[in-house]
Amino acid sequence: MAKLSSPSLLLPLLAALGGIALIPVTASAAGGSYYRAELTSPPKAAKFVARDIIWSCDGLNCGAGRGTSRPLLICTGLAREAGEVKSFTANGKAFEADELALCNKVK
Repeated sequence: MAKLSSPSLLLPLLAALGGIALIPVTASAAGGSYYRAELTSPPKAAKFVARDIIWSCDGLNCGAGRGTSRPLLICTGLAREAGEVKSFTANGKAFEADELALCNKVK
């Protein structure tokens, strides 16, 4: 009889349960985004990765799913990859002018 802690039993179970977490999640710029941003100019590509976050943009408006870093770091990664950020929102909370200035300061 196999033990429940046997790797031969656990690996398929973990793969079945945790496999979903390994699939990258993209968020449309229109909805379902944890992060939302408006850029001052369109990015080079409609979809791109910045700081391990997949961004989807429609013109100047971009959105992305939740990441593991602080919002300011996510914003600076976006600014570094896509250019100046005009507005940035994380989980419904918009950045103030001083936070946006810090976001755009890093190039």
